[in-house]
Amino acid sequence: MQTTSNILMIEPISFGFNEETAKNNYFQQNDNTAESQIQQNALKEFTAMVETLRGKKINVIVEKDTISPHTPDSIFPNNWVSFHSCGKVVLYPMFAENRRTERRPDILERIKSEGFSINQNIDFSGYEHQNKFLEGTGSMILDRDNHIAYACISQRTDKNLFELFCRELEYTPVSFSSFQTVEDKRLPIYHTNVMMCVADHYVVICLDTIDNADERKMVMESIEKSGKKIVEITEKQMHLFAGNMLQVNNIEGEKFLVMSQTAYESLTKEQVETIESFNAIIHVPIPTIERYGGGSARCMMAEVFLPKNN
Repeated sequence: MQTTSNILMIEPISFGFNEETAKNNYFQQNDNTAESQIQQNALKEFTAMVETLRGKKINVIVEKDTISPHTPDSIFPNNWVSFHSCGKVVLYPMFAENRRTERRPDILERIKSEGFSINQNIDFSGYEHQNKFLEGTGSMILDRDNHIAYACISQRTDKNLFELFCRELEYTPVSFSSFQTVEDKRLPIYHTNVMMCVADHYVVICLDTIDNADERKMVMESIEKSGKKIVEITEKQMHLFAGNMLQVNNIEGEKFLVMSQTAYESLTKEQVETIESFNAIIHVPIPTIERYGGGSARCMMAEVFLPKNN
């Protein structure tokens, strides 16, 4: 199954601009707004998003962040953990030192308490000591039905680690380079999930970011061979988080594409119609989280594909 109705989300307690991640996340912005105000606004946006998803009968498991240690990016759990239908949980090595304490064993216990079965923990976090990083489903986009994993290689996405993940979880790796224009320079995109989203029957992707023509062709051919339709977005739309989307289903099996209000408003009428020919769209306003965190709706949701206990 490409989608699940079970989503883990982390309620922020001290969300804010993270200097460590801003080194290569060019989506982040900062200003003179008080930290307490940023947290207050982010919590409101988070709560409204959870209510919206639950209103569509999607099972959202909410776990609160802790005051200490200070983890300003804990609202983005998909970078440190992924949960798989084979019962495996994968823990990932994180680029920013102040994100590494987001990996919390108690959250895995909470998931188990919700009736999910974990039969193996695969822990890649030790690679941090070698300065090798792979940040979960931020770094990798998984075509779960066809067992293909896509990744644009960057400081946060080590090619060898990506291929190791693919061997462990039996995915076919498709890696490439992807760039965005920042102050007239072409700089590597930090996470694949800002330029690409794989759904059950289609893929939203910013092909303009893949500068190498051979790599672009390879990615397109892989998508087409998997039987999915390409919905292309522009780099301008990508900068408005139009690539940072996630397809989910609810407890009745109905499918949705979840995105931010910013992303939705960047789409053309034709793009919206194409997406809605496959599934309904859920769009939520999260401008504070996007501005200071440099991540959007997809980053806030860690999908739980684990089997349920009998």
